[in-house]
Amino acid sequence: MIDTIVIGAGIAGITAARLLRQAGQNVVILEARDRIGGRMWTDRDAGFPVDRGASWIHGLIGNPLTPLVESLKIRTLEFTVGAYQAGGRPISNFDANNEPLDTRRTDAWLEDASMADELLADAIAASAPGTNYAHAVERAVAAFDADAARKRQVHDFLHHRTEEQCGAESSEVDAHGLDEDIIEGDEVVFPDGYDALPRMLAEGLDIRLGRVVKTVERTTAGVRVRTESESFDAAHVVVTVPLGVLKAGDIDFDPPLPETITAAIGRIGMGVFNKIFLRFPERFWADGVYAIRQLGSPSHPWHSWYDVSAISGEPMLLTFAGGAWGREIESMDDEDIVDSVVTSLRRMYGNAVPSPVAHWITRWGADEFSRGSYSYIAVGASHNDHDAIAEPVADVLHFAGEATYGAEPATVHGALLSGHRAAERILGRTVPLKTLPGTQHAPR
Repeated sequence: MIDTIVIGAGIAGITAARLLRQAGQNVVILEARDRIGGRMWTDRDAGFPVDRGASWIHGLIGNPLTPLVESLKIRTLEFTVGAYQAGGRPISNFDANNEPLDTRRTDAWLEDASMADELLADAIAASAPGTNYAHAVERAVAAFDADAARKRQVHDFLHHRTEEQCGAESSEVDAHGLDEDIIEGDEVVFPDGYDALPRMLAEGLDIRLGRVVKTVERTTAGVRVRTESESFDAAHVVVTVPLGVLKAGDIDFDPPLPETITAAIGRIGMGVFNKIFLRFPERFWADGVYAIRQLGSPSHPWHSWYDVSAISGEPMLLTFAGGAWGREIESMDDEDIVDSVVTSLRRMYGNAVPSPVAHWITRWGADEFSRGSYSYIAVGASHNDHDAIAEPVADVLHFAGEATYGAEPATVHGALLSGHRAAERILGRTVPLKTLPGTQHAPR
């Protein structure tokens, strides 16, 4: 008899399964893909890791990933601009005329960005329920005492924030949608690939790949989970599929889910945030620069490029397409996307920008097992909606995943904590997170 079925082998599902198994349960993970990790996906086809999904630990202080990664001896590399910051590390900024900002103008821009953030915080605090982030931005910019050019730089920078943080337009995000988006401490990336974490935690677990779940049925004995060709009976089930899959209704729940859960699923948004990696034959940007940023009106559609050369060992930049633009590029050919990115770079660097020798492009919105990148607080939703999805149904059906964790949604550590919560609820007792493998002993 299976004690618990876990649907999905992302970090939430693997965490829940590992903790339940350590407690003596018989656990089976059903994963639709031909790999584990979910939205943690490291591509090694080029001979070096390319993280097509999650890349960063956003804030090392107080983050449960920090001690876990350290104890597993997974290498990290400091990279503290992944949370879309105006400064903090060296950034090459270019103005609306595609001219680089010198030290004096950079300092002035950082002062403007800091003041804009203060005004935005005031505008958000004064925003009524149901107000969108765009409205708060407009109020902040209107209160910003500066000339038109400086106002435009601030305006566009603030609007781009939701594209990178939420994978959505500022008009789609609730004014309070980034209230919990606070980074404590440095950020890091993974030079050997982020998927080392789920791979290590998954060792020894019973994971069945290529199992696309169609139905979750509650029975007198617990649950019955049906794939396209099999059925599994268990006392409990933990559903960790991405919010986009739940919103699409790809899994049929019998009997239907409570209205409190379906309403919350409907209110929360699922963003699209795609990555474009470009490998160049040689470096054309300055040494020591963490990022390149275009300010002002030319920042549409491309505005930020991140130097990931230290990971690949090759001259490489990473840029993002979020929100409406992120969805639009999914129907474009790779060549057209690359040409568009290079054209923007050449406006700043001219003919110094060579043609890329390789590229990697994600399309998370079109991915049938994800249907988006991560969740966000849409207009009319709240952080409480995330937690509402996670409320157990009849003490047998549980949800986990980043979209179910209101304190830290859209993060790997939020997903991990949601899996931990689900395991504790099933076991009916507290389970120290430090009991995950590697938190006390290094792996073999």
